[in-house]
Amino acid sequence: MKGLSKSRYTAFCQCPKILWLKVFKPEAATEDPALQARFEQGNEVGDLAMQLFGTYIDVTTKNPDGSLDLNAMVDLTRQEMDRGTDNICEASFALDGHYCAVDILRRNGDGWDIYEVKSTSFPEYDGKETELEKYAPDIAYQKWLLEKCGLKVINTFLVCLNSNYVRKGALDLQQLFVIVDMEKLVDNEYLKVPTQVKRAMKVLCDCNEPDIDLEKHCTKPYKCAFFDYCKRLHGVPEDEPTVFDIYSMNFSEKLKYYKAGHISFEDVLVELQNKTSDPKYIKKPNKTLPLQLMQVGCALNKTEHINVAGIRKFLSGLSYPLYFLDFETLQQAIPQFDGQKPYQQITFQYSLHIKESASAPYQHKEFLAPSDGSDPRRKLAEQLCKDIPLNVCTLAYNKGFECGRIKELASIYPDLNQHLLNIADHIVDLIDPFRAGDYYVPAMGGSFSIKSVLPALFPDDAELNYHNLDERCQNGGNAMTLFPKIQDMSPEEAKASREALLRYCELDTWAMVKVWERLKMICS
Repeated sequence: MKGLSKSRYTAFCQCPKILWLKVFKPEAATEDPALQARFEQGNEVGDLAMQLFGTYIDVTTKNPDGSLDLNAMVDLTRQEMDRGTDNICEASFALDGHYCAVDILRRNGDGWDIYEVKSTSFPEYDGKETELEKYAPDIAYQKWLLEKCGLKVINTFLVCLNSNYVRKGALDLQQLFVIVDMEKLVDNEYLKVPTQVKRAMKVLCDCNEPDIDLEKHCTKPYKCAFFDYCKRLHGVPEDEPTVFDIYSMNFSEKLKYYKAGHISFEDVLVELQNKTSDPKYIKKPNKTLPLQLMQVGCALNKTEHINVAGIRKFLSGLSYPLYFLDFETLQQAIPQFDGQKPYQQITFQYSLHIKESASAPYQHKEFLAPSDGSDPRRKLAEQLCKDIPLNVCTLAYNKGFECGRIKELASIYPDLNQHLLNIADHIVDLIDPFRAGDYYVPAMGGSFSIKSVLPALFPDDAELNYHNLDERCQNGGNAMTLFPKIQDMSPEEAKASREALLRYCELDTWAMVKVWERLKMICS
């Protein structure tokens, strides 16, 4: 396609270079493993939204190779409009090489309304236009192209999921979706479209890559897939830590350092040290600054930072028996079970390593819900209460996640409420000594997640290398997408996939065991 589509136009609006790279150098993008999962969720939401207004015609047409037959879709759209169809989904229009497909085109008297469907979710519209601004260029481009094709566009709407919706019985589409009138925001953007289209076409007609520096548009409104490429292009080293790796520093502040030429850790260290003498900092100390200084200092000196007293204080709060707990969850855009909201975390699996005493061997228990599409939460909650007694010390890594899931289970199963809340109340966070700065290794790279801490502490331990697991499941994203697919697999593939899930989750809790053992060893 020589012209613009919705995605090309919005890419240009964020940054002209994104458009150029998408067309001429797509291989420069950094792959996002979760992108395909989000794309599939978006398709699911879009397919369901088609039913919002009753009877509809979907003009989606594909070529033998699976690609969209755009010409056929444009022809079918015109046919359905002439036929008097009220609701046309994926209604397609092309002019002068430009193209767009409207998610839902709805007849309104002698004109048409545009409904753009997004798989995002937020509460019922409360007047916060800033949450909606990023969708306006997309819809404005559609309105511009449709009017160029001779249509009268009366209204423009955004359709998204209502995060306040709780499923009870059959899906209620009117409650599941939020429809927001985008007239004001779209009208503001619409005035810019002709100029933006001309500028975008100049980019597409230029064989020279645009020279655009790193700016806020690298992350807003979306994280750019070409960010790593552009960093390299502008002299940000790949083989050493830079300001973009600093712990808990917002992107706008990193940009200030970058623009001032403070990119290396040597430069950053001076700037961070200067902050400590700033009257604002002295009056109200920033909790993250000492951690940032520690990160930079350790990296430059190639040393570890160990505060034995702090680690001992953390360990003194633990008592046998010790239970090491990790959950796996899935997030479904469309709630499948009663009591579920859009994108609510649904816990379907856990791993549990247990050490009854200092001399006792480790026990391992696990739960993986049946792969039959049923709600996994009740069985998991019951088994969890059997496996974890009352009043025992349970360790989780970044415990807010596990505590949140347990409290959700407690809220929907009153008969298990007391036991579940007792478990949550006795969970200790294994990330605490790392987040407090009591133990830091340069290889952690400014991150205290288990996936950063583990290889930093055990770089040569193959047993703790997630890449040595079955490729079906080597991270939480894999687990989230794999589990719901198992019900449609062959028996052999389903068995192998379930085993991959079990071994992945088991490694998560065994990793916690090894981290705890390392903390103990340091203090011995």
